[in-house]
Amino acid sequence: MRLVVQRVTNASVKVEEEITGAINEGYMVLVGVTHEDTEADVLYLAEKLAHLRIFEDESGKMNRSLLDVKGSVLSVSQFTLYGDTRKGRRPNFMKAAKPDAANALYELFNDTLRQKGIPVETGSFGAMMDVSLINSGPVTIWMDSKE
Repeated sequence: MRLVVQRVTNASVKVEEEITGAINEGYMVLVGVTHEDTEADVLYLAEKLAHLRIFEDESGKMNRSLLDVKGSVLSVSQFTLYGDTRKGRRPNFMKAAKPDAANALYELFNDTLRQKGIPVETGSFGAMMDVSLINSGPVTIWMDSKE
């Protein structure tokens, strides 16, 4: 499972011109699922994300977590995180999980964050989405349950 985490001051996602999710301070998270991913990968990354310390403390150091700042998550499914560009000019997405399996793990990821007390907004799985955000810092972190 892969995450691209962006610390944001605000973010939103639209599907067919309708906002389906919007947050203020928190993380805009792109979530990719591959064939080998299991519930263990989901639980590992949800725990890491909740406690990832990339918000600044009073001294200006990245020392506070999402839980510390009472932030939110805008979670967007993103199969293209598993695009392989090593051959040719068009990405190969064969490493991305099939939609049913990917959606189940994506929903489990979101539900796990909610169980930790983190407000989670989402896009619409499998839909064409427009994502807007203000990346604070900018801070962008890549997380992978296998690496």
